[in-house]
Amino acid sequence: MIRAFTRPIPLVVALAFCTFIPVMMAAVRVVQIPLGALPEDGLRLASVPVAYFLHSLAGVLFGVLGPLQFVRALRRRFGTLHRLSGRVFVLAGMGLALSGLALLLRVGSIATGLLDAVRGVFGLALIAVLVLGVWAARAHAMVRHRAWMIRAYAIGMGSGTVALVMFPVYLISGEPPTGLTTDIVVVGMWLLTIAVGEWVVRRLASPDHCSRSAP
Repeated sequence: MIRAFTRPIPLVVALAFCTFIPVMMAAVRVVQIPLGALPEDGLRLASVPVAYFLHSLAGVLFGVLGPLQFVRALRRRFGTLHRLSGRVFVLAGMGLALSGLALLLRVGSIATGLLDAVRGVFGLALIAVLVLGVWAARAHAMVRHRAWMIRAYAIGMGSGTVALVMFPVYLISGEPPTGLTTDIVVVGMWLLTIAVGEWVVRRLASPDHCSRSAP
């Protein structure tokens, strides 16, 4: 049992570390939006408060539940809870994608066309990947299901990993970084996160890992 919990810990800790800042910021916005207490740099998105609130709430649920879904020991010992939280995870991912697309379409952007285009493409990709993951689960193809869920998490939280770089800049300057260079960094970090997710998928599907994971 100890080995079952120990093996996934590095992955779960890494996911939690990389997404801690955006998840905490989203949690703060969940409180601020209903109270009308958003800081000045968030007022632009407050013009569509429902979409902004749903995007923040979905981001918290998606970010928190994602790492827990990948703990094998929890899946085996608490299968019913895993399935229930998995449904919430999928709904949160759908909400994250759809509300993000709504914000993209209805709010004037301060980003470049590059970042807006990437946001649109990855929003649609997240919906598609979640649907494929659900179909795989219904077909009892659990290896494919796990792979699609890992990809979904990488896409959904990919842009959040840039907070590890940009948040310290924001704290120092007091202004959110903007401009083409910033957007290139965001897109680069997003693509890197997706690439790491794909590496994890392939690593978990390798014969060596499968033989070690066999009961």
